Amino acid sequence: MTTLADIDDLSTLVARAATRWPDRAAWVFDETGTSLTFGDVERESARLAGVLAGYGIAAGDRVAVMLRNRPAFPWLWLALARVGAAIVPVNTNYREVDGGHVLAHSGARLAVVEPEFTDLMARIQPGTSVERILTPDDLGVAAGAYEGAAAVPEQPVNIQYTSGTTGAPKGCVLPHRYWLTLVRGLVTDFPSISDADTIITAQPFHYIDPQWNVALGLASGATLVVLDRFHPSTFWQKVREYDVTWFYCLGLMPTLLLRQPESPDDRRHRVRAIHASAIPHDLHAALEERWGVPWYEAFGMTETGADIRMSQADHDDLVATGCIGRPTSEREAVILGDDGLPLPRGKTGELALRGTGLMLRYHDDPAATERAFRGGWFHTGDLATMDEQGRVYYVGRTKDMIRRSGENVSADEVERTLQQHPDISLAAVIAVPDDVRGEEIKAFVVPASDAEPEPDALAEFCSSKLAYFKVPRFWSVVDSLPMTPSERVAKGQLRGGGDALARTYDRVEQSWR
Repeated sequence: MTTLADIDDLSTLVARAATRWPDRAAWVFDETGTSLTFGDVERESARLAGVLAGYGIAAGDRVAVMLRNRPAFPWLWLALARVGAAIVPVNTNYREVDGGHVLAHSGARLAVVEPEFTDLMARIQPGTSVERILTPDDLGVAAGAYEGAAAVPEQPVNIQYTSGTTGAPKGCVLPHRYWLTLVRGLVTDFPSISDADTIITAQPFHYIDPQWNVALGLASGATLVVLDRFHPSTFWQKVREYDVTWFYCLGLMPTLLLRQPESPDDRRHRVRAIHASAIPHDLHAALEERWGVPWYEAFGMTETGADIRMSQADHDDLVATGCIGRPTSEREAVILGDDGLPLPRGKTGELALRGTGLMLRYHDDPAATERAFRGGWFHTGDLATMDEQGRVYYVGRTKDMIRRSGENVSADEVERTLQQHPDISLAAVIAVPDDVRGEEIKAFVVPASDAEPEPDALAEFCSSKLAYFKVPRFWSVVDSLPMTPSERVAKGQLRGGGDALARTYDRVEQSWR
C-alpha cells in the first residue's frame, strides 16, 4: 500500500484514496444533498480527463473554470492534474476588467463556466487565448478513463490568482508538491486529520481553501462537507448536522459567528479543534468559551501554502496574544530588516519563508518572482516579530492592499478601473477601519472637468467592471491629490490627514459626512 509520505502528485493521491476507502463518503454537497464516494471521485475525474483530452487539452495547457460550489469544480481540478494541465480558478464575482485580466494573462485555452456566465465569457473571449467556452453539461459526453503519463511533482496544477498588492492580480503557479506538502502536515502533525474526521468548507471553490480541503480529505479519508457559501446564522447548525470534527475559517468569519444569538446548542457538537487565520485578539477567549473548543491560529499564503500554526503545547499560553504559532515542519521563518538581513529576536521586520512546496513562480512575471524570492527567501510583505522560542507574532502589512470582509482588494486595480471613467483624471484608493468588515474602501477622485461626478454613478461604473467587494463604499471628490517627488500619490498623507471620512459620501447610507 502506497503511504502518504511516498506521494508527490494529486493523481496518485486520488488512486490511493479510492483503494483505501472506495465506499466512504468523500464529498457531501449540502445545497443539493449530493454525496460522492472516494471511488466516485476517482472514476469521474478519470472520465473527465478523457473528455478534456478529447477537446485537445494536453500537458502544459491551462483551463479557466468559473463555477459555483458544485462537484464539477473539484472533479475538473483533479482531471486537469491527471492530464498534466493547470486549472485557472476564476472568481464568480469577476466581470470584464478583473475577469478579462485573469483569462488573458493566464493564457487559458478553454473555459468551463456556469450557464449564467457564458455571455460574460463571450464578451471577454476576444482579448484572450480561449478557443472554446463550455458549461458542465458539455462535459457529460462519454469518454474512457484517461491514463496519461506519470505525474511530475513540480508540474503546475494551478495558476491561482491572488489580488496584487500593486498592479493587477498575480498568478501563483502551484505544482503537485505544493498541495501534498500542505495537506501532509495536517495529517501527520496536529490536528492529525484522519478517516475518523468530518471536515467542512464554506468558501467558494475559486478560493484556495476549499481546494486544499479536497486534497486533505483525499490524503486522510476524512469526509468533506461543502456548503454553497458561508452563512453565519446556520453555519454551526450545519456543523452539528454533519457531525463535523474540525474546520478552518478566516477573516471576518469568527467575528460574525460570535455575533449570532447564543443558543443552548452552542456546545452540542463533535468539533475537537478549529484553525483560523487572524483571530481577533480580544475575541479569542470568548470564541473558546462560547463553543467549548480550542481555536488555533494559523498563517499561510496562496504563494506558500501552510506556513505557521499554533501547537497544542503552546495554545494555553498564547490565546489572545497575537501569536500565530511556529513554522510547520516543512518551513523556516525569519524576520528581516530593511537591509534584507535577519533581525534580533523581538524586533519587528518583514516575515520571510522558505522550505518545501512553495509556489514555483508568478506566472509570466519574472520581475515579481525575483522580488518575492530575493535572497533565497519568500518575502511575505507582512510585518512580524519572533520571540526567543521561535514563535511568530503578526504585526501588520507592508502592502498597499485592503482586507474587506476577508477579501483581498488591490488598491491599484480599483484605481486603474476608476481612471477609465471619462470624468476622472486621477484616483487614489485607501483602506479605512470598519467595525463590521475589518476595512472598508475609500476612493479619492479628481474630476477631469468642472463637472463634479456623482459618487453613485461612479460606484455603478465600478460595479460593471469589478467584483462587488472591490467597489468603494466611501467617496471624496477633491481638486488634487498630494504627490511624492516621483509623481506618485502620497497615500501616507491621505491616510494620516485627520478624519479619513470627513467630507465623504457614504453610498450605503446615501449621505455626505
